[in-house]
Amino acid sequence: MTVGTPLMQIDPLKQEATLSSQDAARAAEEATVRNAKIQLDRAQKLYDAKVVAKQDLDNAQATYDSALSELKALTDLVSQQNVELKYYKVSAPMDGIVGDIPVRVGDRVIVSTLLTTVDQPGALEAYIYVPADRGSALRLGLPVELLDDNGAVVATSKITFISPEVDTETQTVLAKSAVENPEAKLRIAQQVRARVIWGTHAGPVIPVLAVTRINGQFFAFLAVNEGKGTIARQKLLKVGDTIGNDYVVIDGLKPGDHVIVSGTDFLQDGTPVAEQIQNSSSGAKTSNGR
Repeated sequence: MTVGTPLMQIDPLKQEATLSSQDAARAAEEATVRNAKIQLDRAQKLYDAKVVAKQDLDNAQATYDSALSELKALTDLVSQQNVELKYYKVSAPMDGIVGDIPVRVGDRVIVSTLLTTVDQPGALEAYIYVPADRGSALRLGLPVELLDDNGAVVATSKITFISPEVDTETQTVLAKSAVENPEAKLRIAQQVRARVIWGTHAGPVIPVLAVTRINGQFFAFLAVNEGKGTIARQKLLKVGDTIGNDYVVIDGLKPGDHVIVSGTDFLQDGTPVAEQIQNSSSGAKTSNGR
């Protein structure tokens, strides 16, 4: 659908009748103005001949000025009604796709009635509601990732607007982000999860399945060569957020550690293991314990 394409027609009969009535009133006022001008010219001539008093001339002038003002008001009103009549034919304001049309033929509509929507494919603006306690950390240019239901990133962007106010009902700060959306993976009014990247730093991660939680603490088994062979050693970890299927390790691992990622259900501290090195980009090597 292109700009200017007719979408629907609202019954204009009532508006046309209103316009016709006001146009007739304007025409009648034009006649009143002409008559007032004749009376003014006559009063001017009589006054110049000293036949009538100055008061009579002033009255004629006031009558003419009042008629002119009334004519101007009626002319403006007719122009306004003409403009409103054009809105009874609804056309597309831009190229795009027509959304749902909730009204049907015969429905009564008013100015605030939603007739339809026209969406333009392409760039969108994401509204991101950040908890108020993190609002002070917001700044323009912060990276943003929009995620689908599976946690996969569908779009990336940056913060372009930060509201100076906190929503009193939700206690959140509104931030906005421009999203290119070239492949139309996101739709208007769609709700998705947003991940604001507050900062970045290099550090190890560990697969979620390689971590055991005991009494609220996190442990992992490392493959350690103690001279007589490789054995499993249980290590206390301090973990942060999850990234995909991995935990961010804040403390407890260092680059080069061999993390046992499978067969951990039956492992105990000191159990001999055999390593099979797997590829990993976490900075800590992973291995299968057997």
